[in-house]
Amino acid sequence: MVIDFHTHIFPPWIKEKRSEYIRRDPCFSLLYSNSKAKLISAEELIARMDENEVDLSVVLNIGWVSQDICVETNNYILELTSKYPDRLIAFCAVQPKAGDVAINEMVRCAEAGAKGLGEMRSDVQDYSLTDSIIMEPLIREAVKHDLIFLTHSSEPVGHQYTGKGNITPSLLYSFIQKFPELKLVCAHWGGGLPFYALMPEVRDALANVFFDTAATVFLYRAHIFEQVSGLVGSGRILFGSDCPLLEPSQVITQIRGSMLNNEEMVEILDANARKLLYREFKGCSSETKR
Repeated sequence: MVIDFHTHIFPPWIKEKRSEYIRRDPCFSLLYSNSKAKLISAEELIARMDENEVDLSVVLNIGWVSQDICVETNNYILELTSKYPDRLIAFCAVQPKAGDVAINEMVRCAEAGAKGLGEMRSDVQDYSLTDSIIMEPLIREAVKHDLIFLTHSSEPVGHQYTGKGNITPSLLYSFIQKFPELKLVCAHWGGGLPFYALMPEVRDALANVFFDTAATVFLYRAHIFEQVSGLVGSGRILFGSDCPLLEPSQVITQIRGSMLNNEEMVEILDANARKLLYREFKGCSSETKR
């Protein structure tokens, strides 16, 4: 089985009224002002999954600045994941600055079957991950409902690209320390956070943290799979493509062409995601497998 932990879908009407949503929301404008940035529906994603031999995909929302658009797009994601429960898993989005309104929306989504929040964008949504007033009530409810929190992550060095942002390892580490009980997925290899696991205190702090591989082809050399597996353990890595930005097969090819053994590949492509999504994960030890 292959599970893609990082994909994006949008309602057809957003594709049809793209320019309107670009005007309405800064996050959508940042990511999709370029007409070459692809928008696909649930059915189009499933077609790509079939072409790339992916069995199940986590479909993420984006970090809309507007709470109203969060709800609008959450409704679409929940409807389509309910329609295709064997192929799609819902992650929804909220604007944490909306306070109780955001919390109530998160609970609604959880009760409707969503497994998490994501892809959250604190940099664009304009809140601090460690703001006690905004985040503590939200995270408390997320933990209560066993929701996974998936955040965008940004490399503090390297080339610039659309949507890179500034959610860097230092910010993520502060967030992890403040909410150690939260099941957290840091997209895009956590902006390089796993490399700091060479520090024992950082390695120990990552007990509930996973890293997805979304857009890895654009970010790192293929050796990153063996390197991060050696640093945090293959049990902390989730295959994610960032489809439609990349075809899933582009990342799968790198994984299967790496120096990882078969057990490690199975973990990354399937087992880790299943444990996390279906509540089999109880927290990892700080020991790596290598």
